[in-house]
Amino acid sequence: MRNVWILTLAQAFAACGTITLVTFGGIVGTHIAPAPALATLPLSISVLGLAGMSLPAALLMQRIGRKQAFIGSAFVAAIAALLCAWAIAHESFVLFCFAGLLIGGNMAFVQQYRFAAIEYAEPADSGRAVSTVMIGTLIAAFVGPMLGGLTSELGAWPQYTASFLSLSVLCVISAAILALLPAEQSTTVTQTTGDGRSVRELLRDPRFNLAVLAGLVSYAVMSFIMTATPLSMHVHDGFSTADTTTVITAHLLGMYLPSLATPWFVARLGVRGMMLAGVGINLFCVVVCAFVGHQFIHYFAALLLLGVGWNLLFVGATTLLSSTYTPDERFRAQGFNDFAVFSSQAFASLSAGAAIETMGWQALNLLTLPLLFFVLWSLRRVDVAAAVRT
Repeated sequence: MRNVWILTLAQAFAACGTITLVTFGGIVGTHIAPAPALATLPLSISVLGLAGMSLPAALLMQRIGRKQAFIGSAFVAAIAALLCAWAIAHESFVLFCFAGLLIGGNMAFVQQYRFAAIEYAEPADSGRAVSTVMIGTLIAAFVGPMLGGLTSELGAWPQYTASFLSLSVLCVISAAILALLPAEQSTTVTQTTGDGRSVRELLRDPRFNLAVLAGLVSYAVMSFIMTATPLSMHVHDGFSTADTTTVITAHLLGMYLPSLATPWFVARLGVRGMMLAGVGINLFCVVVCAFVGHQFIHYFAALLLLGVGWNLLFVGATTLLSSTYTPDERFRAQGFNDFAVFSSQAFASLSAGAAIETMGWQALNLLTLPLLFFVLWSLRRVDVAAAVRT
C-alpha cells in the first residue's frame, strides 16, 4: 500500500486546485464577471477542461506512464494557479476562465490517481484503494479553503489573489511527492498489449454501462446543486461569504469523510448496497433543498447530505467499473468512463448558473430526480456480483 499512500498524499495537495476554485471561484466571478449569470463560468469551464482531457490523459499515460504524466500535469496546474492570481489582480475574467480550464485539465490526471491506486492494490482491495486515495481530497477539503481564506487578504493585491499564489505552491509540492512513485505504471498489472475489447464492445456489458451511468449521475447531480449553492446563498438569500464558505466546506467534508469508513461500507453493504445508499441520500438532499427551507441549517444539512450521497454512489461505481475490464482494456475503459462522467458534470455545471437565475432553487433541485430514479431502475436490472477483472 506504500504507493497508494503516496498517491493519497499527492492528492491532498493536487485536489486543492479544484477545491480552491469551487470555494472562491464563484465569489471572484461575481466581482470580475461582466454579468451575474456568468459568475460560475470559470468553475464550469474547469469542468469542461476535466472532461475534455479525460481521454487524452488516459492515452498519454498509456504512452509515457502514469508517473511522468502526473508530474507534468501538476506543474501545468501550478502555472494555471499563477494565471488565476494574475487574472484576479488585473480583473481579467477571460484569463481567469482560461486558467480554470487548465486547472480542470489537471484534474483529469488527478482523477486517474484512483485507477492507479487500484492497480497498486489486489483486486479484492479495489474499494479500499479508491477510498484511501480519496482521503487525500478530504485533507484538501480542509487545506484548500483554510489556506485560501488565510491568505486571501495578503499583499496589496485584490482579495483572493494570494489564495491562488499559495495554490501554485501546493501544486509544486504535489509534483515532488509524485516523484516518489516507481517508474513502472503499477506493481500488480503486467505490461499490456493494448488488445482487448473496444469501447463499443465494452458498452455491450450491462455492468460496465451501470458503472458509467452511476458515476455520471453522481457527478451530474452533485455538480448541478453544488455549483448553484453559492449563488443561491450569497446572491439570492443574502448570506455572508463566511456562511457560504462554511456550507461548501461541509459539502466537501461530506464528499470525502465517508472514505474513512469505505472498507466497512463495502463489507456490510456491498457495492450494490453502497450505490443504493448513495442514491437514497441524494434523494433526501433534494427533499431538503426543494421543500424544507432556505435557512443556513437547511443549506448546511442538504449540502452535507449531497456530499455523502455522492461519495457512496461514486466509490461504488468506481469499484464496480474496475471489475468490468481486463488490464489490456483499462486505459480505454477508464478514459471513456471519465469522459462520460465529467462531460455530464460539465453540462450540469454550465447549466447551474442559468437554472438558478431562471427557475429558482426549488425547481433546480427537482430536475435531478429523473437521473436518480434511473439509477435505481438500472440497479434492479443488472447483476453487480459478476466479476471480469483479471
